[in-house]
Amino acid sequence: MTIPELSVTEAVGSDDGPVLLLGPSLGTASAVLWEDVLPILARTFRVATWDLPGHGASAPPEAPFTIDDLADALAEAARSFGEPVFAAGVSLGGAVTQALAIRHSDLLRGAAAICTAAAFADGAEAWHERAAQVRAQGTPVLVRSSAERWFAPGSIAARPDITGRLLHTLSDADDEGYALCCEALAGFDVREQLGSVTLPFLVMYGVEDQVTPRAAAEEIADAVPGASLVGIDGAAHLAPAEKPTEVAAELQAFFERSTR
Repeated sequence: MTIPELSVTEAVGSDDGPVLLLGPSLGTASAVLWEDVLPILARTFRVATWDLPGHGASAPPEAPFTIDDLADALAEAARSFGEPVFAAGVSLGGAVTQALAIRHSDLLRGAAAICTAAAFADGAEAWHERAAQVRAQGTPVLVRSSAERWFAPGSIAARPDITGRLLHTLSDADDEGYALCCEALAGFDVREQLGSVTLPFLVMYGVEDQVTPRAAAEEIADAVPGASLVGIDGAAHLAPAEKPTEVAAELQAFFERSTR
């Protein structure tokens, strides 16, 4: 398989801070998902975001890929900064973050897996079915169901602008890019590999998340030696957009402890 190209922004923020790479969830653009978290973290870190193939600023993919392929592509981006980096990702981005920690731990100072799982409970068949649905009907067909899965009760009313724009990023995502991401998730399972991760590792979950609930986060935290586990009240599957201040505070505190 050809390693996919990922769009990675220029790092912004603290001139002498460590680099922090922030990754997206399936169907979103990182610039929107992390919009209110990034300025807070940029006070301490040099922050860059990256997008999945066919999402946000990344070009549509030219061939199928795996989560390991995405981790290898992100590793190339990490190397370009010339120093070990911190990495955090949400959902599919959290799967890539886990694979990056397993495959390229030498490039990392620490990592955070947010609203994600070591193997997604829907199972391979469901992911292939969703890929087929998107190829037949396009990503807009998922908007209504995603609004129910992504956000805790009250989040859309409390934050209508950013939640609305996140749903627009889903409808704007490249159909084939989204479908190939689904097929990559169908083959994702790192439960037997997480025990090899020895770097500082944070697992964060949304207390209201029904897609990757606390049990999925606990499975990761139990597998990674010394991992920390934290829940975000009032958040479901897209915690950085729903509770940006709380997510930023947890990431900053954890990564600063890791730096010291």
